[in-house]
Amino acid sequence: MTTSNTFLVLAFLGLAWGIANMIRITAWLQRRGVKINTVFLRILIIKYVHQYREMSRAEFGRVGPLFYNYVIAMNVALVCAVAGLATR
Repeated sequence: MTTSNTFLVLAFLGLAWGIANMIRITAWLQRRGVKINTVFLRILIIKYVHQYREMSRAEFGRVGPLFYNYVIAMNVALVCAVAGLATR
């Protein structure tokens, strides 16, 4: 397996990790009465992540772990995708 393919696989895994966290964030918000628009979820996910951050901070006194998981996953996916495409 070449270096570019390794980076692209890591980018895909980061993306999958981010999608799983996106689903968990929206489920957490739904349990607390927030209406989730599933049709435009990909567009509104930034809004929902921000809502999760603010609501979890109000509820627990600190930002919930799903926020950091989502941000880290998306950054890993972005960096690995760029590195994979750059080494091609």
